[in-house]
Amino acid sequence: MITNTRFIILCLLIIVTGLYINFHSDINVPTNRPFREFPLVMKGWKMLTQSSFTEAELRVLKPTDYIYREYSAEKRPIIQLYIGYHGGGKDSGPIHSPKHCLPGGGWFKLEETKTGTIIAGTNMNIIKAVYQKGDGKTMFLYWYQVKGRSLTDEYSLRLAEILNSLLYRRRDSAFIRISVPFDHDEERAFKAGMQFINDFYPSIQEFLPK
Repeated sequence: MITNTRFIILCLLIIVTGLYINFHSDINVPTNRPFREFPLVMKGWKMLTQSSFTEAELRVLKPTDYIYREYSAEKRPIIQLYIGYHGGGKDSGPIHSPKHCLPGGGWFKLEETKTGTIIAGTNMNIIKAVYQKGDGKTMFLYWYQVKGRSLTDEYSLRLAEILNSLLYRRRDSAFIRISVPFDHDEERAFKAGMQFINDFYPSIQEFLPK
């Protein structure tokens, strides 16, 4: 009798799982505002350039919306900002981890640490990584953002996406990366990158849904 009961329960679970997979669909969640409206000037920072991906790159990355710019400020290094937003709809692809993309582009990782800080009253988790390509070094400060939370590993990102899909029918997420090229002064690059995050984070929050 117990064996039959377990078999019936197992069959029901399989049926329910099958029905869920077939009929469950995530909604596409747009940004609060399109990234073309992202500030060009902010607290002494001014946009220098804005880049666009090729069609081939977009087919791989599949962002719903993105921004890729360079900013400069007096007596500070040039900062590169990339935000890739993935709305979770059928045409939106997953976030690609820089741990896989950068080495594939010829970058060699020198160091990587995680740091926690408070920015604009929000607890932030950020990855600090230094990569080298040829003779040049670049510091990357990045995180994944899901419903206002900052995450620093792919496992937490996937778990958050799965839970949000089950609870809210949404898998939207964003990848935010600040890049600071430097020669020797790593501490200066880090301070400039963190200052940039501190200055722009309230605007980033305005564009990303919670």
